Amino acid sequence: MTISRAAVVYVHDMVMTAFAVMLALYLRVNGDIFADYGPVLAVFVPAAIAIGGPVYRQFGLYRGMWRYASAPDMIQLVKAVTILALVFEAAALLVPLVTWFANPLPRSVPLILWFVLMILLGGPRFGYRIFKDGRRIRRMIEEGLGEIPVLLIGVGDTAALFIGTLGHAPDAPYRVVGVLDESNDARKIGRDIRGVPVLGGLDRLEEVVADLGRRGSRPQRLILAKGDDAISAATVRGLLDRAEALSLPLSRLPSPTEFKEALDGGKIELKPIVIEDLLGRPQAELDRGAIVGLVAGRRVLITGAGGTIGSELTRQIAALGPARLVLVENGEFNLYTIDMELRERFPGLDIRAVLACVRERDRIQALFEEHRPELVFHAAALKHVPLVEDCPAEGALTNIFGTRNVADAAHSVGVRAMVLISTDKAVRPSSVMGATKRVAESYCQALDTLLINSASPTRFVTVRFGNVLGSSGSVVPLFQRQLARGGPLTVTHPDMRRYFMTVREAVELVLQASAHGVAHPDERGRILVLDMGEPVRILDLARQMIRLWGHKPEIRIEFVGLRPGEKLFEEILYEAESPERTDADGVFVAAPRLIDHQSLIAALTGLETAARAGNHETVVAQLHLLVPEYETPAPDGETITETNKTPCASPPPVS
Repeated sequence: MTISRAAVVYVHDMVMTAFAVMLALYLRVNGDIFADYGPVLAVFVPAAIAIGGPVYRQFGLYRGMWRYASAPDMIQLVKAVTILALVFEAAALLVPLVTWFANPLPRSVPLILWFVLMILLGGPRFGYRIFKDGRRIRRMIEEGLGEIPVLLIGVGDTAALFIGTLGHAPDAPYRVVGVLDESNDARKIGRDIRGVPVLGGLDRLEEVVADLGRRGSRPQRLILAKGDDAISAATVRGLLDRAEALSLPLSRLPSPTEFKEALDGGKIELKPIVIEDLLGRPQAELDRGAIVGLVAGRRVLITGAGGTIGSELTRQIAALGPARLVLVENGEFNLYTIDMELRERFPGLDIRAVLACVRERDRIQALFEEHRPELVFHAAALKHVPLVEDCPAEGALTNIFGTRNVADAAHSVGVRAMVLISTDKAVRPSSVMGATKRVAESYCQALDTLLINSASPTRFVTVRFGNVLGSSGSVVPLFQRQLARGGPLTVTHPDMRRYFMTVREAVELVLQASAHGVAHPDERGRILVLDMGEPVRILDLARQMIRLWGHKPEIRIEFVGLRPGEKLFEEILYEAESPERTDADGVFVAAPRLIDHQSLIAALTGLETAARAGNHETVVAQLHLLVPEYETPAPDGETITETNKTPCASPPPVS
């Protein structure tokens, strides 16, 4: 039979409590306590055990581990011992009134008992902690490991948690020699965090490093001790430059969850600075209540559920408690992957994985009639500009007519809202992909305005944003593959700029924008645009990735020229759209040109005929008629309005 450590500790405390009563009495009378105070001990020793057991449990003395005894444990011990001493004080006053003792318990014994119990109960706990820490330090010295001196950037709870965690971790390889305050707050400078001094503001980085070096404690690493959104991307970029000049690597702390794992016996592993840290923007303030109210308890259907945006939508929506989550995806492996992930993470959620293509009108209509979704997120699309440029008919069939199929099915079953995921490439498009997405926007706008005076509850909400870092079509994975091969990195043009955001932030804002759109029926026919911040020059992105990868400038960057359909600068708004900031942080509302629903239906008839026949020239010509601002820049700077395309043998997969 195995005896738990908590049981051993409990027995220890009961023995120490009994002994403490006798020792306190002995220290008070300094005589033969058994001969003179035998009857008193016969009453008070069992009473101390009977009272001490419940009191110690009540204050959690058996939930902690002696190996990690700390100030909070000491506070709980003080509370428990104080309660026991107070009870004894009351007993010392009351018991002589009802019981005859030749020698009653001296009234000063409870006070002495308090000090004795603190030593007998607290001493072993903190002595064991000191012993274990000392043994760890000796082992590191014997093995020649030592501790790496590090300098923290950022004053706050995270820094305090990290410093405290280093004392708990058995094999912590770091020693914090100082902290710098990123806010340069004079009230913090000169103070300590768990014994570690705040040496100055961020502007004194070089001076502090030099001073520590003169004292033999020069840091070997800089560590960001703030959350992902607490230090601006510009500050991180500047720190990276300064750290490189000091020949110091720059890292960031793990999440609080990983700290917990370290306390449970794992190892503290610092995280490298990643491209998201350098391009990040201030986190928008999310209206969690509105987002939960949009999704919780409702049947939700997501098309393109296996893609970058679609899969993140499924994760975040699954966590909001929908009544049912229907995953529609044309790629078998992508659907399998996200279905398995969600079933493992949310075992109680009603998940339906459906293999289907949005281009099949009857199939989509049957799905909507079967599942009767209340909320639809349409993320399925062909998004890769050069591929769609080579296959205009396929792009039209998926991006335009797939959207029409989903929108019409949503209208027919009375969906509360359909949300179209659009792109900044739909603004003044230079590619077939952008033009088809603009037509998809127009169709949803037309349906939304058509229903203004009808009894239909369905809203058609379009959310437009730019590039997502790390998505399948993003430049970041391309650069990563090229770096793995040793370069070169290929950039289309030195001045090319794009808007970027992380997939997590993009989806959070999509949900926020969707909640806003559903709550504002007065904005029918308008488009919601996410605040993308400032555009990023792709050349700068390539250079930053080379540095983060650990390579020096020997990795070359080659300029390969614009690909078909690409343009130097993306826009998220037309000049005439007159964007307005909404009450949803990070979301604008714009009013693009509207096309009457009936006129659009008539125009789409000829486009659909050409697309299904694989007539790419006619498809492109029809797109120019539907989107007059659609112009394709040639590599030499001229503008062409029509191009001959090589027919695709088979359609690319929908993601």
